[in-house]
Amino acid sequence: MVPPRLTLVSDNTREKRETAASDDADAVQDHGPPPALSDPEDAVDHLSDRAFREKLRRLEAMLFAASEPLDAKALGRCLEAGDDINALLLALQAEYRDRGVTLVRVAGRWQFRTADDMSYLLECQQKEERKLSKAALETLAIVAYHQPVTRAEIEEIRGVSTSPGTLDVLMETGWIRPRGRRRAPGRPLTYGTTEEFLVHFGMDSIKDLPGLADLKAAGLLDANLPPGFTVPSPTDVAALMPDELPLTDDGDEEEEQDSLPLEEDETSEAAEEPKSADGET
Repeated sequence: MVPPRLTLVSDNTREKRETAASDDADAVQDHGPPPALSDPEDAVDHLSDRAFREKLRRLEAMLFAASEPLDAKALGRCLEAGDDINALLLALQAEYRDRGVTLVRVAGRWQFRTADDMSYLLECQQKEERKLSKAALETLAIVAYHQPVTRAEIEEIRGVSTSPGTLDVLMETGWIRPRGRRRAPGRPLTYGTTEEFLVHFGMDSIKDLPGLADLKAAGLLDANLPPGFTVPSPTDVAALMPDELPLTDDGDEEEEQDSLPLEEDETSEAAEEPKSADGET
């Protein structure tokens, strides 16, 4: 019986691996290192992009954790001196433009809010707010567009008397505030809107209130308006107007103090007048 022949087959798997590794090394030597490491400018751009992304992440973390809108000064504390905070905020706002949460600017500050088209998802979690009366809404609109305005001026614009409770309700909501006193007899209080008013209605400034064309387009004004009808341009100046006095004005006390020196002067002049022998001046 003839024993079977055995054929030896060489295992060249290891050789193939070693050959592939040598080919890769040759390719690296031929083409050089990756572009980000070979080109200094690309490396600097790569580092700059990483630093930029890190700054955006810091702003994102601050805004996400804040319960109230933050201004640029508060956000700048997490950045380095010289960083363009406004440019970074605009870049972050652009990234969140098409997301469920958007970055908006209200009353000069920044805050994350649910996207307008997603608000219906949170309706079940909204607090039940007390509805304002028609008189309160009209009064609020007059204060917003005509500020600073007194109660008498509100009544003149509305054409009816305004209950003190109407102004009290609006001040309880935090939407209007006493600004000062009018330089007029009786020194009546003047009223204006607050930052809470801007935040609640999602406006950056009072100038964002709709104008005549916007009100017409929304169907809030009659098409047949009286001739010369205009919508006032709203302004909200923090400083008092020339015809306003501060709330802590003590004009009555100043008038009394001003009158005291005059009486003292008259008394002193009478004492200094020479008397005759009969005792008559």
